[in-house]
Amino acid sequence: MARLIIRPKDIEIILNVSPSYARRIVRVIKKAYGKEKHQKITINEFCRYMGLDVKDVKDELNEFYNKK
Repeated sequence: MARLIIRPKDIEIILNVSPSYARRIVRVIKKAYGKEKHQKITINEFCRYMGLDVKDVKDELNEFYNKK
C-alpha cells in the first residue's frame, strides 16, 4: 500500500538533515498550507513546497525502508 503522509523521519532521510530541522520544515509547510498542529502533511504537499519530484521522493523512501 502506498503511503500518503510524510513524517519528520522521512524528511531527515530525503534531505539528509537533523531531526530538529526536519520538524522545523514540517512546521513551515503546515503554516504555508494553513494546517493546524494536529493535521499531517502529505508527500505531495511536501514535494510541491520543496520543489521535488514525487516519484523520486517515493523511490528514495522505498529504497531506504526496504533495505532494513
